[in-house]
Amino acid sequence: MTVAAENFSFWYGEKQALHDITLSIADRQITALIGPSGCGKSTFLRSINRLQELLPGTRHTGLIALDGEDIHDRSMDVVGLRQRVGMVFQRWNLFPKSIYDNVAYGPKINGVSDREELDGIVERSLRRAALWEEVRDRLRQSALGLSGGQQQRLCIARALANDPEVLLLDEPASALDPIATQRIEELLYELRKDLSIVIVTHNLQQAGRVADSIAFFYLGRLIEAGPTQQLFTSPAQEQTEAYITGRFG
Repeated sequence: MTVAAENFSFWYGEKQALHDITLSIADRQITALIGPSGCGKSTFLRSINRLQELLPGTRHTGLIALDGEDIHDRSMDVVGLRQRVGMVFQRWNLFPKSIYDNVAYGPKINGVSDREELDGIVERSLRRAALWEEVRDRLRQSALGLSGGQQQRLCIARALANDPEVLLLDEPASALDPIATQRIEELLYELRKDLSIVIVTHNLQQAGRVADSIAFFYLGRLIEAGPTQQLFTSPAQEQTEAYITGRFG
């Protein structure tokens, strides 16, 4: 699933957060959005499945397309869009329910009621999130009893339960310890075999480890985008070099 933005701009009321973003995100690759706080990374990420428009007073111009299909077209089913484009937030936002019910929630909302089918979705999603072996014997226990890293992987499993084509992650490891962070990174590397992944991260080392390509945002503008090694070793823009070498940010 390819994602393409063309001259995409976004406003919160009178404040313009994004300016004419044109960016292509390749199928079955990990694209990392980097840049200092407040530069528009998360706004762009959440615009890919139209989460930002839930806030009052927002508007946009330009285009974001999934495989050539305008996500803002009047014929677009927004619920269906958010099934195709899953989202995982910085802080795990689990429901105060069992591990099983957290994963099964989306499929149930989408009309799956057969218990055997739900069981299969839950197991498959937990396996894909590298969590099944750790929780298989306590599926009926509260999800809130899991460790931070496990809760974040459960959030990923919950997103995967809807069988998305694109997975969006907004700093998914920023609150995790190094071991849990490594598990998340290893998981993303496996998931990229089946999904297009877009991740916002402030951790340049993490971006270098997991991403196939990098997009550098600054003050609501896309300064530069390209393959990870190229952007880190020979950036075309002086602002990019200043950021990745730590001269600002």
